[in-house]
Amino acid sequence: VAEAYIVDAVRTPTGKRGGGLSQVHPADLGAHAISALLERTGVDPIAVEDVVFGCLDTLGPQAGDIARTAWLAAGLPEAVPGTTVDRQCGSGQQAVSFAAMGVWAGVQDLVVAGGVQNMSMIPIGAAMEVAAPYGHEDPFSGSTGWVDRY
Repeated sequence: VAEAYIVDAVRTPTGKRGGGLSQVHPADLGAHAISALLERTGVDPIAVEDVVFGCLDTLGPQAGDIARTAWLAAGLPEAVPGTTVDRQCGSGQQAVSFAAMGVWAGVQDLVVAGGVQNMSMIPIGAAMEVAAPYGHEDPFSGSTGWVDRY
């Protein structure tokens, strides 16, 4: 099993609802963190094999694979793919775990992992607000398995 190392850690600043960061697009927040990471480590962006980011509620400005969107918003090579993890609590940590697993498995050597979201733009529950006009009252409506279980 290959060893996986966390070389550096950079995070976006935390803010408050409606605060100074509330209008900063999540892709730009993620791009800032990625750029800072690459600058601090001196890693050649083309050597990165994947970008894995966690993001809760991937809709609106956080939709469309925010990991790759943030990478591209940072002006980095289009050849590097990205994937987004939506784990309900702990998405960023799960992204780091998935990146480590790729290294351990020998599939990848260098992965950028992290997370980004702007909850001022996408409040908790926004996915259901968007789904309501389409007849989805909650995440479980229409699931007979869920109804049978609970």
